[in-house]
Amino acid sequence: MNTHQILLQLKVTRRRNVLLKNEILLMPLEWGYNEENGPEKWQHSYPEAAGARQSPIDIRAVDLQAFNTNRKLSWNYVPENTKEVSNPGYCWKVSVDGTGSNLSGGPLDGTYVLEQFHCHWGQTNEEGSEHTVNGEKYAGELHLVHWNSSKYSSFAEAAKYPDGLAVLGVFLKVIAPKIPIVPVLIGTLWLRQVGRKHLELDKIVCQLNKVQFRGEHAKILVPLDPGALLPENSGYYTYSGSLTTPPCSECVVWIVFKDPVEISQEQLDTFRALRCYSSEDLCPCDEYKGFVKSNFRPTLPLGQREVKECRQ
Repeated sequence: MNTHQILLQLKVTRRRNVLLKNEILLMPLEWGYNEENGPEKWQHSYPEAAGARQSPIDIRAVDLQAFNTNRKLSWNYVPENTKEVSNPGYCWKVSVDGTGSNLSGGPLDGTYVLEQFHCHWGQTNEEGSEHTVNGEKYAGELHLVHWNSSKYSSFAEAAKYPDGLAVLGVFLKVIAPKIPIVPVLIGTLWLRQVGRKHLELDKIVCQLNKVQFRGEHAKILVPLDPGALLPENSGYYTYSGSLTTPPCSECVVWIVFKDPVEISQEQLDTFRALRCYSSEDLCPCDEYKGFVKSNFRPTLPLGQREVKECRQ
């Protein structure tokens, strides 16, 4: 085989590998949120989804215990380390270079490093959060996912242990105005804006048109501070639970902030415009017409677990 033939063979092999990689990455999701592959079906493929320490839960006042600690929950995030936003087919997700972005204190033993954050929402503003409080639902819920770097060497290793991950949950709310909505001129269009736009979150929203389809990625063009996505009041609930998406591993220390943050209707509608299929696939004939209209898991029994309240 001469040099030209060798180079040609290498080119063909590389092309085949790229196609195979793309095929693997964009295989139909084994799970989702429609009637065929929704949360009630997950346990058939992911047995841990039927476990006794599953999330989310309804946080009820009658179950709360006071959490008294002199270790204040604290975080330090590096805005420049939020690298890109992607569409994995069921939400938007921001990947983070966790170096220097840490969470500690409160119910946590050790330091937890930020890995990624993502969002859940519903078809309407009356649902979408995964956790609920005394049965009350919010329009959405942000999850900031951290792993225990004090005990484990990687996110994958940490996800195997009950204290491996720590997730901050932040409720999202669109507040309807109490006075008539004043039209806003945007370009040549008059729009009626509902709710207050979240400026830090908008750094993600403005990139979502580049990740409309599953498998697409886009760079975050400006520094994005995850800490600016958290509510001003740092009071929270905490309990031991699981990932809310498959494999639903029971490895999470949950910290759910009591106060929601406000976003605009326009921002929430942009979330709902994402698609669960790739640009090369046919639109699935599901009840959502291929859009990620709803991506929250319903609440599950608390069982014998404790939920603690910190008024930090």
